[in-house]
Amino acid sequence: MEEPDSTSPPSSPAAAASPSPTLPRRKRRKKQFPGMIPLSRVRILRNPPSSSSSERPQPQQALLYDPPPPRSAAIRRRGRPPSSALRLSRDLDVEALIAAAAGFPIDSLTEEEIHDAVIPSLGGTAQVSYIAVRNHIVSRWRSDPSLWLTESQALESIRAEHHGLVVVAYSFLLRHGYINFGLAPAILSAPPRQPPSLPAPAVIIIGAGLAGLSAARHLLSLGFKVAVLEGRCRPGGRVYTKRMHSSSAEFPNVTAAVDLGGSVLTGINGNPLAVLARQLGLPLHKVRDICPLYLPDGRPVDSDIDDRMEATYNQILEKVCQLRQTVCDELGAAVDASLGTALEVFGKAHEIATSGEERMLFDWHLANLEYANAALLSDLSMVFWDQDDPYEMGGDHCFIPGGNGRFVHALAENIPIFYGRTVTSVNYGCDGVLVYSNTGQAFRGDMALCTVPLGVLKKGSIQFKPELPVKKQEAIKRLGFGLLNKVALLFPYTFWDSSRDTFGHLTENSNQRGEFFLFYSYTSVAGGPLLIALVAGESAIEFEKTPPKDCVEKCLEVHCLLHWQQQCPPNVWAERIIVMSFFNFGRLALLHFMRLGLLELCEYIECKSEVSLCCVTQCVGRLYYVISEKESLI
Repeated sequence: MEEPDSTSPPSSPAAAASPSPTLPRRKRRKKQFPGMIPLSRVRILRNPPSSSSSERPQPQQALLYDPPPPRSAAIRRRGRPPSSALRLSRDLDVEALIAAAAGFPIDSLTEEEIHDAVIPSLGGTAQVSYIAVRNHIVSRWRSDPSLWLTESQALESIRAEHHGLVVVAYSFLLRHGYINFGLAPAILSAPPRQPPSLPAPAVIIIGAGLAGLSAARHLLSLGFKVAVLEGRCRPGGRVYTKRMHSSSAEFPNVTAAVDLGGSVLTGINGNPLAVLARQLGLPLHKVRDICPLYLPDGRPVDSDIDDRMEATYNQILEKVCQLRQTVCDELGAAVDASLGTALEVFGKAHEIATSGEERMLFDWHLANLEYANAALLSDLSMVFWDQDDPYEMGGDHCFIPGGNGRFVHALAENIPIFYGRTVTSVNYGCDGVLVYSNTGQAFRGDMALCTVPLGVLKKGSIQFKPELPVKKQEAIKRLGFGLLNKVALLFPYTFWDSSRDTFGHLTENSNQRGEFFLFYSYTSVAGGPLLIALVAGESAIEFEKTPPKDCVEKCLEVHCLLHWQQQCPPNVWAERIIVMSFFNFGRLALLHFMRLGLLELCEYIECKSEVSLCCVTQCVGRLYYVISEKESLI
């Protein structure tokens, strides 16, 4: 979900005067994370070209590239072209931004690069030159990830005296999977590299989610032997695309693909999934950031009040961040409070949300923040709640038409996966690992890679012998996660404005601010008239205690109230209710809805489907059908 932008000004008068009652543009807060770094912050550490430049030595990276050939006289006559030094400066800036989007610091080395000793000593011209070479190789491959970039190609535009840096940088980037990864034919047809030792080491990978599948492919490319153990009867883990179908004879052909788990690419700049989409030729649908809001009675929110409260919310959040900085500077991070408490204190101090509509709008933004973190604001640390910002991807948020399952199936192809093997224990030592599954089988390898969700580790479903180091156990214990609920509704036809991907719903009760507060329209990407409603915060917890029938009734009531001017269709198929955690899914009991037991988080069940017609119920004047089904989606 895109968070509001704390530094964005209110919508322009022109936007407010548009034919629609309100079209607020809701964006993320501006964060200094990869892919969103302003050009003015890029420090390449070079001297600007000037007439006196010959009087002082030029920085080393100005000599990295062979100068480009001069332009023809015909081009010169159109205007004075930029000098070769200026073109080099621009190229370095662009390459630095591309490398930053891929996860590299602007003017320093990553921990992995320091560990691998890519340069003899830190700092100085050697580090500056290495960073420029590294950025050049990354940006060159990213310009066309369908091809395999060879070391000789990386050397082409680098001066001979820096070829040693190219060899080091290319080796590092290739070994760590920053280049030449993915599913393009040229990548898949590349021969495996020489294994680190003979015979080739064997790695047991636990879990066939996106992490496990990606790790398996990379290890195979490095010459390792790999076996993937998966507890379900399918790959993908928490990414699962399900095909929904009409159960009405009147509309037999209505169908849609719904992502029961992860469904949005939250930023495509530097995102490996965006690289895979490009290699596979998958289209990307940008989630349009126009998100109209509606009052509980279905009326649109006044645009002036909406703009003012969005700006107020951003200002309050900014003040909390300033307080956090002051507290950390003066007292250290040991002094902390909940983010919810800090927002509440500042809200009262500045006397915001004096009217009922203002309060509901402020509550909506708080629900949006709880959705972005999948946790109650009272459970979030004021100091550390956004500590992962530097690792977020910049750029547009996008859907994959047909669902993210397309990634899963492509990644799982030709990977040795053992399905129905729920790992129960891992014995490890200096002589390798022995991994036991629920079938009684034991898998022996030189090492094991555990990619299971955090909730599985918290539950203790896997026994480690000897136990994991105390440091890791404490980290697993301290890390938290919350709930996010989805309700997927398939209609016979689209009766809402499908040109908007999102619209919001306000509630009068602050304790229920997260109940169906946001709707996603998937009509343009799912292949059918599909809506998904989100439930966050305290409402997500209460959702766990509510019968599925009541949840669907309320969701349909809210949705049709928001679109009371359009005629709601007589039939709707409430195919799924999904309750999922931020990092993990738990045990699912499906009653034509997908439910996650809050107290049974991450418990494996047998991977089999038992479908039977349970009942047909009247719901808000519309028929929906309740099917029982069991499936593990942890």
